[in-house]
This record gives sequence, structure tokens and C-alpha cells, in this order.
Amino acid sequence: MNYDAIIIGGGASGLTCAIQLKRLNSSLSVLILERLSRVGKKIAVTGNGRCNISNKDLSIGRYHGENPEFCSFALSNYGTAFCTDFFYSLGVPFISEADKLFPASLQASSVVDALRFECDRLGVEIRLDTLVTDIKRDNSKYSVKTTDQTFICKSLVAAGGLLSGGEKLGCDGGLLSIIKKMGVKTVETTPSIVQIKTETDIVKQLKGIKVDANVTLKCDGKKIRTEFGETLFCDYGLSGPPVLQISRGVAKNKNKAITLSLDILPETSFNDLILMLNDRKKILSYRTADEFFTGMLNKRLGQVLLKISGFKMNEKVCDFDSPRLKKLCSNIKNFEFKVTGTGGFINSQATAGGLNTDEFNDSTMMSKGFKNLYAIGEILDIDGDCGGFNLAWAFASAFCAANSIAGDNK
Repeated sequence: MNYDAIIIGGGASGLTCAIQLKRLNSSLSVLILERLSRVGKKIAVTGNGRCNISNKDLSIGRYHGENPEFCSFALSNYGTAFCTDFFYSLGVPFISEADKLFPASLQASSVVDALRFECDRLGVEIRLDTLVTDIKRDNSKYSVKTTDQTFICKSLVAAGGLLSGGEKLGCDGGLLSIIKKMGVKTVETTPSIVQIKTETDIVKQLKGIKVDANVTLKCDGKKIRTEFGETLFCDYGLSGPPVLQISRGVAKNKNKAITLSLDILPETSFNDLILMLNDRKKILSYRTADEFFTGMLNKRLGQVLLKISGFKMNEKVCDFDSPRLKKLCSNIKNFEFKVTGTGGFINSQATAGGLNTDEFNDSTMMSKGFKNLYAIGEILDIDGDCGGFNLAWAFASAFCAANSIAGDNK
């Protein structure tokens, strides 16, 4: 069967690309091939089911890859304002929480429905439970082979996910492997926006505790990135927004000594903290160490910090000495953990790496080596921070490809 355009992947970028294509040229025959039994399954689980759909500040500094500037054109031309208008036209107005944008319904499923309804209205053909097994180029056409059929098209769009979420979300990296086999260069894939695993002797004692902290990732002693926010202690390590933000640096530096440190009182300097604890020693001299932080820090957290600083829980506060108090301050300002890994692709929200962006045009998303072969969204070596940045990239790159394809078919 012949089509003007085939889009492999019925996720955020694929559905958006199909809609924009048909809106620009309703006569185009557009087919989406989706390996799962329904489209948009990954969208439906984003933002804890609320779908953090975009962000007010789509600065390039929130994007990563070997060449983050690749996404500059797309985000500048099809950023927040364009995306807001597009979804408003689908019946999905946005609301904001700080810089984060959400559908007014606060239901990710409603975003999927709106995209699906528009595809139906415009006549986009969608084939579900259809796994692509091979792609070949024959003269000016592409032959897309599935498990039981072969489709022919002029323009081919790779919109499949990579590995985040695993098989249950249809993400096994298979499409990346097929395109790599065609001769397109790739960048190693690693998990991003994922929990960080650490040595567990301390974190297991603190499981379930949340603390607002500056979280710093270091590789061979060199600071890679620091983020602030609510940090959660887990039996395997640490989670929470700041941990997820810095996590891409773990897999990218897997052969280095990696540590993660917390500054539990980031607004208090080391010197001020020394004065504070000495003052607390005077005021609470009658207490034992196990109650020293009562009213100041989570009790269990305070006790662990005291233990690793050399204090015994039945020790009188009046017996605290200066060297150990200084060590206690150091541990509060630099509570360090040895990193052992991440939660892996199955638990990650994004994948770093993918198709090398040097192989594609940044304004059209078309391959430089294969005419009318396009790549959009996660399959490219662009990954954003958590906060709506990855969906924003999916939409912006989809608009670029759709505009190029539609313009070439006038």
C-alpha cells in the first residue's frame, strides 16, 4: 500500500506530526504505524497522570545531547505560544503551576484523546499492534516492512520512543537499531530523569524521609550539576525532582567515581551553622544526643547525622566537643553518598542519546543523507529536563517535519 507519508510511532511527536501534516495539506495520505494496542500510551503516564505538557521557559540550557543547539530553531519557532495555540485548537487549554504547563483537565488521558480525535477527524490512518521490522530505500520511495505487511511511502518519519519505560510503553529501541542499520550514526543511549542508586547502609535508615536540599552530582571530585528541591530517601538510594534532574550525569560518567551530596540547610552558611549548633548546645545542654535536633530537623535524619559524626545517642549534649560539631556541620552541608547506578531505562522518564543530530537538518528534521527521511522527538539525541521540556521538544520537532513534508508536497 502506498502513502504520501508514514509515521512510525503514535506518541506525542507522531500524532502531532500527522495532525499538522493533514491541516497543512488535507489531500496527503498519512499513515501512523503503532506497535502497541493504542496510541499515546506514554503520554498518558506523564506528569503522574496529569501531563506536564510544556514549560513557559524553553531555554536551550534545559536541553542536553552532543549538540543541544540543534533544538534551538524548533523551540524558537514552535515553542510555548505555538504549542498553546495548537492545543487550544484541539479543545485543550493550558493552566500553569509556576513555569510548568498542564492541560486544564489535569488529565493526561484527555491530551491523548484530543490528539486521537483530531487524527480521526482529519482522516489520518492509524494501524495498531503493528511492529516495524525493516526499512529499505528504493529510488525515491521507502519500503516499510512490518510483521505481516509492507507499506510504501515518499516521506518517512521516525517518531518512535527509545528505551524509557520499557516494553510496556512500546520502548525497546528497535526503531533506532533499524535506522542505524541503514547507515545513520547514533549516540549511545543512557537513562535520564531517573532515580539514583547509592550505597544503601545509610539511605535504608532514612527511607521515606523527604528534605528540601541542594543536590550535587560529582564525578572524580568535580561538580557536574547542582539542583535544589524536595529529595526523597529510598531503600535503594535517592529520588525527587532535583535527583531526577541531575541523573543523566550518572550513566554518562559510568567509568568515573561518582558521588551525590546533599546540602540539607542550603540557606545557612557553614560558619553560621557552627554558631547555631554551639548556641543549641548551650540551650539544650540537658538533653541527650538523640534529641539534639528535635524541632530543627527530622528526628531520624538528625540522629543519623549525629551517628556518622561520631556521637552516641545516649551522650549528653553538654559533652559535645568542637571537632565533632564541625564534622556534624560538614555532614549537614555535604551529606555524601557513593553512587552505584540508576533505576535504569524501565524507571526513566527520558532517554539520553539516539540518532546523531549532526545527521539531520535542524529546521526540517530531515536526514542529510537520506532524502525525505525524518526523525522527531525522543529518537534524536536531544533530551530535556523534567518539567515539560521533553514533550515540548516532541511537539516542536514534529511541527518542523510536518511543515517540511507538506511544503514538499504542494
